[in-house]
Amino acid sequence: MRILGIEGTAWAASASVFETPDPARVTDDDHVFIETDAYAPDSGGIHPREAAEHMGEAIPTVVETAIEHAHERAAGGGANAGGESGPPIDAVAFARGPGLGPCLRIVATAARAVAQRFDVPLVGVNHMVAHLEVGRHRSGFDSPVCLNASGANAHILGYRNGRYRVLGETMDTGVGNAIDKFTRHIGWSHPGGPKVEQHARDGEYHELPYVVKGMDFSFSGIMSAAKQAVDDGVPVDDVCRGMEETIFAMLTEVSERALSLTGADELVLGGGVGQNDRLQRMLGEMCEQRGAKFYAPENRFLRDNAGMIAMLGAKMYAAGDTIAIEDSRIDSNFRPDEVSVSWRGAEESVDSYRTTDKEVQGAEATVRFDGARVIKERVPRSYRHPTLDDRLRTERTRQEARLTSEARRNGVPTPLVRDVDPQEARIVFQRVGDADLREGLSESRVTDVGRWLARIHNAGFVHGDPTTRNVRVGSRDGHPDRTVLIDFGLGYYTQEAEDHAMDLHVLAQSLAGTADDPETLLSAAEDAYRTESDHADAVFDSLDDIEGRGRYQ
Repeated sequence: MRILGIEGTAWAASASVFETPDPARVTDDDHVFIETDAYAPDSGGIHPREAAEHMGEAIPTVVETAIEHAHERAAGGGANAGGESGPPIDAVAFARGPGLGPCLRIVATAARAVAQRFDVPLVGVNHMVAHLEVGRHRSGFDSPVCLNASGANAHILGYRNGRYRVLGETMDTGVGNAIDKFTRHIGWSHPGGPKVEQHARDGEYHELPYVVKGMDFSFSGIMSAAKQAVDDGVPVDDVCRGMEETIFAMLTEVSERALSLTGADELVLGGGVGQNDRLQRMLGEMCEQRGAKFYAPENRFLRDNAGMIAMLGAKMYAAGDTIAIEDSRIDSNFRPDEVSVSWRGAEESVDSYRTTDKEVQGAEATVRFDGARVIKERVPRSYRHPTLDDRLRTERTRQEARLTSEARRNGVPTPLVRDVDPQEARIVFQRVGDADLREGLSESRVTDVGRWLARIHNAGFVHGDPTTRNVRVGSRDGHPDRTVLIDFGLGYYTQEAEDHAMDLHVLAQSLAGTADDPETLLSAAEDAYRTESDHADAVFDSLDDIEGRGRYQ
């Protein structure tokens, strides 16, 4: 099989030939050829008009170069060679989106022309899914958690029930774009990421805002603080070091939270920002510390490239997932969770967690069971800068103990706090339930969660991470079956409707990643919340706004 891939979602005009006897796995006979002509603005960031002009000039050239290579492979240089008795390619795969509309239209036009020229099928590929599938393909992992860290995006994804589910994502801007906003502020040209990486090596850590809400995250506050720090005279190298340590620690933490939620033990990295050595080392250290596997593709498959388009195109073509030319319109807002995944089995799933009575490695803590007690210890995370790690472990331990007791006083079932040591980041709790909610999902239990969240919001604070792993269910020590909230470490006091809405958003994402019927369960939770909440209308208005902020909503 030989597939021509065409990429041009933003800045990289790229064409590729992917040749393989089996698109489902890596083989010794695989061959990947990539030809790329990247747009580099003279100043500032990517200008859509200039990017489209570049695509118009560069796409025909890179495509013809790739076609010439395909002819050579077909004539005698490739594993599928044997003389050209037919077209040099079996199909044309192209990036349908997401991306800049003018650039995407040029790519789609070229793909249609080539498909008609050789009378071969057309395959429309989601650019973001291609970023994660190239890592899954080349790693050989079965069903990993996927972190995409690219210019315009940042997602945590996992496959379940025929789609890639968004477990967490940026609530404002993509990670690369956030970094570029800072570098433009100080007069550096695009791309800013490599320049920040270089300057960070010589800098000292400078503290910046750290914003993680469940498995979602935000970069706007970090960028504002970083720009202000430079304006106030903080050395640029120090600010760059602080940015890397903060942003990449956030991405690593939410990746670990996704591994913990799903029970997966494999993580793959995708996206151009993934080329950063510090980010790769952080993710690798985190996975090693929790006994998981980590894979980052080589750089040519991390940055925008047509090789990943051709690889995913081969999988889709083998599954019969082609598209008629009249249906091949581009979609500049094409989200990864909108893709019906034809090339993977419906029984496959990132979700593999099971409750155990043994020591549990959670998202940021080790949990040990000792009879009727649970000992939770936030062990140091070696991937984080020591100053940041000490602060987070101490603050979250104090807050968890305080809010767990506060919730209980407001009529929410929580475990009793037996002992707390903030300096050692250790809490001893009463043991509750016999399983996590994710293993005992039901409408009645999720209804309880909606009711409990409303009660703590009425009391003026949020849980911060109400996933299906942070709720215990079942009976223990003579107590009847109960639904109990645990793990308030990301909680904080707030009366803001938007902060309360984020709790509901995090719950919705965790249900999407762990439930077979998430819509029905979420509806039950929201109905209960409306009944119990003192300000439900304001919260749900904010929830609509939050859900519209996700990338390409």
